[in-house]
Amino acid sequence: MDNPREFFESLESRVDPAKAAGMNASYRFEIDGSGNWTVNVDDGKVSVTEDGDAGDCTIATSSETFMKIANGEQNPTAAYMSGKLKVKGDMGQAMKLQKLF
Repeated sequence: MDNPREFFESLESRVDPAKAAGMNASYRFEIDGSGNWTVNVDDGKVSVTEDGDAGDCTIATSSETFMKIANGEQNPTAAYMSGKLKVKGDMGQAMKLQKLF
């Protein structure tokens, strides 16, 4: 994937429903220079809305950092600790995101 838009537009078809089973949360991604997306997880079903509502937690980062995380080149925890990734809201739900992607 080359950009956040590609990532979010293909996310619904890429998520393994077994990994999302039992999860019920919504996440708002604010990606500098690319846009905002809300990802809703409802017991295995994932839906993505561009410019959607606020989520249980909001993840804000740059396009560059987001794509490094999405492509496995950057550890999300390390990005958070270094200030490249900001999380507002439910930190527990944010930690669960790692098993989805």
